[in-house]
Amino acid sequence: MAFISSGYNPDKPMTDRITDIGPQKYDLFYPPVIAKNKGKWLYHEIIKPGVLVHVAESGDEVYTVRVGGARLLSVTHIREICEIADKHCDGHLRFTTRNNIEFMVDDKAKVDPLIKDLESRKFDGGSFKFPIGGTGRGVTN
Repeated sequence: MAFISSGYNPDKPMTDRITDIGPQKYDLFYPPVIAKNKGKWLYHEIIKPGVLVHVAESGDEVYTVRVGGARLLSVTHIREICEIADKHCDGHLRFTTRNNIEFMVDDKAKVDPLIKDLESRKFDGGSFKFPIGGTGRGVTN
């Protein structure tokens, strides 16, 4: 009887079906500028180690700041990553296949404040929590 009270119709089991099986479609989470220009990128440049700009046919630009990540992350560290993304990137970030983190912004003016924030975050021993780099010729994580 519990199914009937929830609106389940055994004669039409797929009608109004709500499920939580599997993740939501990935492109729902694109930053707006990436969703708008998907498949229409002209080129990208490495501005300096760890900082890239991608330019679309429309003239839109996306600046990416790549930082070293870890394979094992604590909840505290993930919350700090999300805090940075909320503060500077409208909540958008990306994890690479090599476990690095890419913070994406749609305005060049947002890049320097993001970098300064990342460089100011250090572990108690003094090493950077978010070392910037991993693009171009070099050794990555």
